[in-house]
Amino acid sequence: MFALIVLALLLLFAGSTFLQAPLNPREHPLGFLLFWIICGWLTLTAVLLALFDALMVKLESRRERRALRENLKPNSRGSTTD
Repeated sequence: MFALIVLALLLLFAGSTFLQAPLNPREHPLGFLLFWIICGWLTLTAVLLALFDALMVKLESRRERRALRENLKPNSRGSTTD
């Protein structure tokens, strides 16, 4: 995920500086669209991966909480001493 964000930022920087002339939308509309679609796709992929990761952490937290609750629950049958 970090690599996707870094790559998207590098493409954003490149498209705004030294690739500005080759990406002129009036001269190269297809190249312009393709470049920015790739930037958007990388960014969207990173956001979706972050959401997926957050959901997985939440699910794991619920599982751990449930397991802890089951382990700490007092025995309902009562204890017997021998």
